[in-house]
Amino acid sequence: MTAYRRNALLLALSAATVAAVLPAAQSASAAPRTELTWRNCEVKGGPAGQECADLSVPLDYSEPDGRQLTLAVSRIKSTRPEARRGTLMVIPGGPGSSGVQRLTQKGARLAKEMDGAYDLVAFDPRGVGGSSRANCELDAGDRWMVTLRSWPDADGGIEENVARSRRIAEACRRNGGPILDSLTTANQARDLDRLREALGEEKISAWGTSYGTYVAAVYAQKFPRHTDRWVLDSSADPNPKRVAQGWMRDMARGADDRFPDFAAWAVHPDRANEGLRLADRAQDVRPLVLDLAARLDRTPVPSTTPGVAVDGKVLLQALQNALYSDSAFSSMARLVKAAQDPAAVQDPERRPVLPPALTQAMSDEDAAITVGVICNDVRWTGSVPSYRRAVAAARDTHPLTGGMPANITPCSFWKAPTEKPVRLTADGPSNILMIQSLKDPATPYTSGLKMREALGARARLVTVEQGGHGLYLGNGNACGDATVTRYLLTGERPEKDAYCAN
Repeated sequence: MTAYRRNALLLALSAATVAAVLPAAQSASAAPRTELTWRNCEVKGGPAGQECADLSVPLDYSEPDGRQLTLAVSRIKSTRPEARRGTLMVIPGGPGSSGVQRLTQKGARLAKEMDGAYDLVAFDPRGVGGSSRANCELDAGDRWMVTLRSWPDADGGIEENVARSRRIAEACRRNGGPILDSLTTANQARDLDRLREALGEEKISAWGTSYGTYVAAVYAQKFPRHTDRWVLDSSADPNPKRVAQGWMRDMARGADDRFPDFAAWAVHPDRANEGLRLADRAQDVRPLVLDLAARLDRTPVPSTTPGVAVDGKVLLQALQNALYSDSAFSSMARLVKAAQDPAAVQDPERRPVLPPALTQAMSDEDAAITVGVICNDVRWTGSVPSYRRAVAAARDTHPLTGGMPANITPCSFWKAPTEKPVRLTADGPSNILMIQSLKDPATPYTSGLKMREALGARARLVTVEQGGHGLYLGNGNACGDATVTRYLLTGERPEKDAYCAN
């Protein structure tokens, strides 16, 4: 992702809904086929045979012959033509994650699993990576993860969040232009269909993760006859009245669901040998972290990144990032240990080491895509007083996230979306396999169940006990991985919803 590294930013995300089916939406299918010119783009440590190309898509699908944007596309071709059955699209999370980067990271493992059954294809959505990008010309101070995300003040105040959100929205309105306005999930689904056509495929299969499940589900609703085998990995609630605003609120529940895994890990006897044991009992880890956050709000501690101190919101945001994967638990425990160390203030070698996402401001382009999509998709509701009340309530009920998921964002001051989100239905082919963790910090299980309910008989759900966000070939378990691989290779899904224990 990785969504986690770059755009854990607003939602570790995922789900499904977007625009109503308009004639403009169908212009992707009506357009003449665009030829792709492939070139080698292998990178050291990446998959062999990776190729790249550029795809032209309309800025505005209601004017298909008007201004065009360029999307960066990548693929890994099947090396067994006799086994090839089609194209598998790898749809990244975010909003704001690079499909090309994800294919580079996951391509070798995925190609091994698929054993030549598919060409593996991904693209950078408009606004991302090597594709046409937008700028808001935001101040650097507004582009840090802990400022672009609306973490309240230590006392719960949101006045600074309100001012910043208004400032970001105004800058994006002033400087973003038509490219920023075009950054929507509906357009990403249309772009995906344009890519399908350029590849010469009547149907495509897909593996969407996190926010990518939202894109994939919208595509399946808008272009159902072009879907083959469809995998939604870590989904959120597709309620069309809330969309990303609902996803943000759900993150508070997700952190609570997932934290016990970190607590159990942090008190295991093995941690003592590693110097990372945080407490003797699992139930003591949560108050330890919350007390440390409060102490750091009173007296921040310098980190190993010059000019960046660790205060309460930085600690809790680092925790949010770490909960995405068990592999990040050790770095989080080291951060806690170092932040507790009185000598860290004076001894630079003992200072806390922050995760990369918290060591620098995001680029202006990355901030634009992250904010743009979630604000363009649906109008965010709520007055400033209502956000103030929501934050106060959330700080009491979900202290691990400090009220951030309930807080005001630039979307509260955004201009009205141009399209209405679509309601997902059970109408369409029954070809969707969902996989969802019981303990997902970004798209909690209860939210995934809302996606399952919306899709009805179109889907089967595989529930995985292992905690984390993004399961297939990542944080999941052997049972979950095998179920997804089997479906993509053979079309076989569980007859009914299934469970994969650890």
